[in-house]
Amino acid sequence: MKPSHADIIHAANTALIVEGRLDAIGEFFAPGYVAHFTGTDLAAGHDSVRRVISAIRSAFSDIALEVDVLVESADRIAWLRTVSGVQTGSFKGFPASDKPFRWRDMVASEIRDGRIVQEWVVTDLAEQLLLARKR
Repeated sequence: MKPSHADIIHAANTALIVEGRLDAIGEFFAPGYVAHFTGTDLAAGHDSVRRVISAIRSAFSDIALEVDVLVESADRIAWLRTVSGVQTGSFKGFPASDKPFRWRDMVASEIRDGRIVQEWVVTDLAEQLLLARKR
């Protein structure tokens, strides 16, 4: 039985972000993968996925996440990810706080042949980093 888009999104988040299995990137992402962030293509290909996940996993320990699927169509899925952990390392110029940390990503993913080909991402990670700095 072919996995649903929701199954792919849940499995990718667990394998890559929670478990840190970077060898599984090709299982979930097409080679020409592109991520769109606020109108800018900042991430393209497997290497960019590897860099982003590595940065997150080195800055945050005890990572847990929840994925809520909002809507699914023939080739797209919209979903919300809530990530939590402890910021034990620096991230994007923000020093480690050693405090619990949480952020949300709103994502629309296009899936073809069982792999993610592109995504549109809105995140409150930068806002949460700024807020944590003020605490």
